[in-house]
Amino acid sequence: MQQYLRIKAEHPDFLLFYRMGDFYELFFDDAHKAAELLDITLTARGSSNGAPIPMAGVPYHAADNYLSRLIKLGESVAICEQIGDPATSKGPVERQVVRVLTPGTLTEEALLDSRNENLLLAICEEKGRYGLAYAEISSGRFIISELDSADLLKAELARLQPAEILLSETLSSDFEAFQKQLRQLPDWHFELKAAKTRLCEQFNTTDLKGFGCDGLDIALRAAGCLVNYAQETHRTALPHLRQLTVEYSKDSIRLDPQSRKNLELERNLSGGLENSLISVLDKTATPMGARLLRRWLMRPIRDHKVLADRQQVIQEFLDHHSFNDCHSLMKSLGDIERILSRMALRTARPRDFMHIRRLLETLPELHQLLKSKQSAHLRQLDRQLGTFSELLELLQNAMIDEPPVLIRDGGVIKAGYNDELDRLRDLHKNASGFLDELERKERERTGVNTLKVGYNKVHGYFIELSRAHDISLPDEYVRRQTLKNAERYITPDLKRFEEQVLSANEKALALEKALYDELFDKVEPELSALSQCSMSLAELDVLANLAERAETLDYVAPQFVKESGLYIEAGRHPVVEVCQAHPFCANDLKLTTEQSTLIITGPNMGGKSTYMRQTALIVLMAHMGSYVPATKAIIGPVDQVFTRIGASDDLASGRSTFMVEMNEAANILNNATHHSLVLMDEIGRGTSTFDGLALAWSCAEKLIRDIGAYTLFATHYFEMTQLPELFERARNVHLDAIEHGDKIVFLHQLKEGAASQSYGLQVAQLAGVPADVINAAKAKLKQLEQTHYSPETSAEQPQQDLFTAQPESSALEKRLQQISPDELSPKQALDLLYELSQLARS
Repeated sequence: MQQYLRIKAEHPDFLLFYRMGDFYELFFDDAHKAAELLDITLTARGSSNGAPIPMAGVPYHAADNYLSRLIKLGESVAICEQIGDPATSKGPVERQVVRVLTPGTLTEEALLDSRNENLLLAICEEKGRYGLAYAEISSGRFIISELDSADLLKAELARLQPAEILLSETLSSDFEAFQKQLRQLPDWHFELKAAKTRLCEQFNTTDLKGFGCDGLDIALRAAGCLVNYAQETHRTALPHLRQLTVEYSKDSIRLDPQSRKNLELERNLSGGLENSLISVLDKTATPMGARLLRRWLMRPIRDHKVLADRQQVIQEFLDHHSFNDCHSLMKSLGDIERILSRMALRTARPRDFMHIRRLLETLPELHQLLKSKQSAHLRQLDRQLGTFSELLELLQNAMIDEPPVLIRDGGVIKAGYNDELDRLRDLHKNASGFLDELERKERERTGVNTLKVGYNKVHGYFIELSRAHDISLPDEYVRRQTLKNAERYITPDLKRFEEQVLSANEKALALEKALYDELFDKVEPELSALSQCSMSLAELDVLANLAERAETLDYVAPQFVKESGLYIEAGRHPVVEVCQAHPFCANDLKLTTEQSTLIITGPNMGGKSTYMRQTALIVLMAHMGSYVPATKAIIGPVDQVFTRIGASDDLASGRSTFMVEMNEAANILNNATHHSLVLMDEIGRGTSTFDGLALAWSCAEKLIRDIGAYTLFATHYFEMTQLPELFERARNVHLDAIEHGDKIVFLHQLKEGAASQSYGLQVAQLAGVPADVINAAKAKLKQLEQTHYSPETSAEQPQQDLFTAQPESSALEKRLQQISPDELSPKQALDLLYELSQLARS
């Protein structure tokens, strides 16, 4: 307990997995917590101050499963191993913490989601600006950036979804959405001079100028903290963190957190993975390809040259129909990116080496597949794959084809690789032959045909004789064990053989472990080139995947132009068209500097929201390099995508649905530019009709007149359709529907002009509202349609639905509309006057 408490005092914030024989044990408060979180038995061992010491434990061979559950719950664990030799130790075996597992520093395969990144992120703040550093320790990616506002920081956090966030104890920004991931550290962890020194040591450079991070001192402070924390948790250097990359927010299309959520890029609105854009696009062959695809989607770039390179590769794959061959070659490769990180950390297992070997055996086929391609970018990827003939020969000679999971049990190194290992193995393997021969000789010598030569782990080798045989035994027979019906003996020859065999086995295991460690040394010089190879493989995987998606789902290459505007011909929603059973109704879009806003009207469920979202998704897919669901797409400069779609509240923060709506509207109006794509759906619904109409009108007016953003503005306020009469930049369109009796048929077709009515009652009927309620609503609607009022004259009267049809004309009005005065004779005019008088009185 003294040893345990001393080690626990050094790691007070972590659950301590304390190795005792075949178990990891937890004591005191850790035991209570683990028993509750893992649903394991809480017991006791010994006592402290007269009270039993709480204890809970898990088998060491099943620890990965329990550790994975704890990490997913946001816990961190210190692994304390026995590093002393129990045979020579006096008192407790020496133990020490060899690894600290935290959510953001994982490299262990069993603890990671292979198709998602696992990021450790550090934040530093200075005078309202933020430095950001994040790394995926399991792959070696290391990025820094600086941001000008807290809003940009929140947008980055929403994009990255870090597993763990490091920040100083004095940082006061709002991180309520990431409370489980936060780990606050003293300010000295972010000291600039120490950070630069630490980073130079990490990259083995005299300064950091070569990484293009001059002047990014806030970000470097965060990066230094991150490296220090990662080294402390791993208890070793991190040789696979070789490169520091700088990201600039202006290089990508900005998406605020709410827009990411509304567009359902990686999760649907319920939080699930199904029916998200990534679920449609991701058919990648490798885990590293899946992670790269997500990065491209979540950070769409604005560099048209890079996007053109990606499109050319996709086109080549389509022209030669070679994307399936590429996919087939790569699907068995495994997660090379993360395997190489474990190689660098020397924690790779035997089967990781086999994945590397399989990769090297596949490379010639990949080179053959790519050698005839014309795209410059594809040729560059081909070169970056490299060739590793000497390393391949080494791995083929050194390791068996199907090694066990762990090196500790042996049987990993191939026969013929090392002569001494072969000799020791042969000695152990031929033991059975020696024992058979010994057994035959002793039977002849003693005359006992039932004499047996055997072995067990406790007593070693022995000669067993039944007590039924009363014979005179040779003098060299020494009793080793007495059983109920038998006696076991040892002889000098058998004892010498036992020592020889057992020592050979131990020596073979030790030598095999040494040879295995040597493999790390021999692979290390190639790690940098292999890392470049893995990045090229990931990109090839993504581009082949996008080519397959383009052909399967009938996508086209978008065209980028410098002039402002968006033109989409027969655009489709990439998720809805895959999910629905009937054919999708495609629609066009045209937005220019002269006509930047569409006022969209039409019934609920008519397709307004789908039309708006598909526009944003097509733009984002184009800026990740993908082909898009349309027959033609011409896209001008886009810097940001904003959405104000759907109704939700934030009760935990005390914000009503309307307040959330206004926050999102304010964000758009304060940050959108004339190159931004803005989707605004049903603004102003959360307050009274006239307040809402006034707000919706003013928001649209600012977007049209002052900002000039590409705007899709959906509304049920019919008065909004007057905007095109006041602003040339605005145009009315509507999603069509027709009535059939009491039913409604949605056509989902975009047409010019404003819609004629909202079909609210018909939609309510489709939703299953009881018939008596629908009938009562129809009666009330008719009453309201025949009532003309002003809210200023009667505060008690309900406000008229602004989007209902006009009241039906009376008989008098209809008759008046039929009259042609110029065609009436005096007599006919007098008769008509009597007729109208009668109608007026009826």
